[in-house]
Amino acid sequence: MCGILGIVAKSPANQLLYDGLLMLQHRGQDASGIVTAQGNTFHMHKGLGLVRDVFRTRNMRALAGNIGIGHVRYPTAGSANSPAEAQPFYVNSPFGIVLSHNGNLINAEQLNQELFRTDLRHVNTNSDSEVLLNVLAHELQASTRNGQLDLATIFAAVTGVHSRCKGAYAVVAMIAGYGLLAFRDPHGIRPLVFGAVESELGTEYLIASESVALDTLGFKLIRDIAPGEAIFIDEDGNFYHKQCAPHVSLNPCIFEYVYLARPDSMIDGISVYETRLNMGEQLAEKIQRSMRHLDIDVVIPIPDSSRPSALQLANRLGINFREGFVKNRYVGRTFIMPGQQLRRKSVRQKLNAMSIEFRGKNVLLVDDSIVRGTTSREIVQMAREAGANKIYFASASPPVRYPNVYGIDMPTRQELIATDRDNEEICKEIGADYLIFQDLDALKQAVTKVLPTVTNFETSCFDGNYITGDVTPEYLYMLEAQRNSEQLAAKSKPNTQLDLGLVFSE
Repeated sequence: MCGILGIVAKSPANQLLYDGLLMLQHRGQDASGIVTAQGNTFHMHKGLGLVRDVFRTRNMRALAGNIGIGHVRYPTAGSANSPAEAQPFYVNSPFGIVLSHNGNLINAEQLNQELFRTDLRHVNTNSDSEVLLNVLAHELQASTRNGQLDLATIFAAVTGVHSRCKGAYAVVAMIAGYGLLAFRDPHGIRPLVFGAVESELGTEYLIASESVALDTLGFKLIRDIAPGEAIFIDEDGNFYHKQCAPHVSLNPCIFEYVYLARPDSMIDGISVYETRLNMGEQLAEKIQRSMRHLDIDVVIPIPDSSRPSALQLANRLGINFREGFVKNRYVGRTFIMPGQQLRRKSVRQKLNAMSIEFRGKNVLLVDDSIVRGTTSREIVQMAREAGANKIYFASASPPVRYPNVYGIDMPTRQELIATDRDNEEICKEIGADYLIFQDLDALKQAVTKVLPTVTNFETSCFDGNYITGDVTPEYLYMLEAQRNSEQLAAKSKPNTQLDLGLVFSE
């Protein structure tokens, strides 16, 4: 769940990229980076932390050029809290390429070996994004004739990437002296949209993980990049696109609608906000159908992602909706914070219960999901301390029982509270009096109701069905062992901060 941006403008791109990354900050708070292109020269600045902390005025001034890409990261499989793994990544051959990636490659280790032994390329980090960059670079080199790059070569290289890379990936890249390239995996798991705006000097283009970045920067959303499709925009602003995969299908990650995306975004033509309203409708129907015995006095959301669902649920049931928690907006999203201990501490710093809304009442708390259970357990405890009589807990999504391997930080089953537990056991673990989960079919209906033509979704964290068809038990075991090793290493190694400001020339 990283956030990526790419822009081809008619004026300096640095401020647009900075502002766009702020709009995507919810997709990653671990690291930030921007690269701009000025002729054949790349200007790069990246580091650990939030966008506002990584970039200073002097850094922005150094990011010259009208074309650029940006990235905000939170750690996924194989990544570490290291400045070296902040994106974008760079290679100098052929042509000079920088790349930002959202997703996760299932076969990164195999590709790494192929790059080293066959393609004669070296990968310097543990990031699958650097692997993907080198695969793209190799495919470009293999397709190029007479040292000249053309559209056919670029699109052939993307076809080569699709044939070699397995998993989920949405990509923006720049080729020095040529332009901006963007493409999406053949299953369409991770989101990627593009838009345009007319300026006095011509058409400007923006590519982003979510449409909210386009809206706030004044760009008009054109459409989503299709699964398997590649888009290339040259330095003069000429726009080209081509389908580069022989077999494609649209399977957006349903967790984007549940939690990851901003509510004011459109993903694959679907309003995230509308889906969350519909999730509340579905929950209300379930309560009316089989849980009429619950004596609910008030419905309280866990801010912020669950607010639309909680509001619609309360309206449907005819129960008062109240804001019972005040949120400190200067604490990051606890779901994407590395480490259980940090998450527990952050919940109390992030939310504070108002006793006036809890004292003596039977409260229905509504959250978007229950993943590790850390946040839910702390929130239930806060509600009890605030004087609640009974605490019912509703999740707008089903129980998360399986690891997600397509770019969300859920790599091991050990960390998931729903693993090998039924609803009653989960309820006891979080300390609630009653627990309600959304049914998976109902969750799908909440999304398809907005756009009935989209019927297939990536739902592996709920049902264990990995749509790419290449996730094996051995791979999941490897991820779990890797994660456990990283956690042990993190406990014994101090966290270091480095500030990188680099310039590459061709």
